Amino acid sequence: MTAGKGVQHSEMFPLLNQDKTNPLEIFQVWLNLPKASKFAAPHFKMLWSDAIPLIQESDNNGKKTEINLIAGQLKQHLAPAPTPDSWAADANNQVMVLTIKMEAEAKWTLPKSAASVNRTLYFYKGNGMRIEGENISANHSIQVQSDQDIALEAGANDCYLLVLQGRAIGELVAQHGPFVMNTMLEIQQAFQEYQRTQFGGWPWPKREQAHDRSEGRFALHADGKNETRDL
Repeated sequence: MTAGKGVQHSEMFPLLNQDKTNPLEIFQVWLNLPKASKFAAPHFKMLWSDAIPLIQESDNNGKKTEINLIAGQLKQHLAPAPTPDSWAADANNQVMVLTIKMEAEAKWTLPKSAASVNRTLYFYKGNGMRIEGENISANHSIQVQSDQDIALEAGANDCYLLVLQGRAIGELVAQHGPFVMNTMLEIQQAFQEYQRTQFGGWPWPKREQAHDRSEGRFALHADGKNETRDL
């Protein structure tokens, strides 16, 4: 989603299991917009799981690494196109978002990118791993050189990582609540605009709107288009 000049939204997830718990693990990744795009028209699109490339590679010992390519390009693989006006929409910004699952004791190399981008790895689940020979424990983020191949080695258990990469916008950042602008004056103007217009208002009958379970997976767009997927 590109919020642009303003839109109300809410993330809600179905309870698929009625006879057991419904665990949820989620990363909410925000990309800033440059000043020139701050007031772009809002845009929303679905990244359905079956459209996200799943890359599977094995090391010399047959240990597997699985990569979900959510944004950007990895080797010859391309992620689904981002929303218009997103910082990720310009390939020169080299935005990449990956999730990686490494089988216990698997080895895999994250290919280098350009020297001009930032690259961070977040090791969020596992029992220890090695990144470029350094021992890393879970729940740590590591900033690495983007113009170098990065050797990853899982520990005694499966390891899970999030990779974020992109060129810096290089502008001042002012943030308050859900708003991100360049100056605090612009933040105040954003609050005033929301108070006047509610960014188009909330179209649903309830603030905590939930849809009937029988509707399955769907995305209803502002132009009336309704996308559906099987559960």
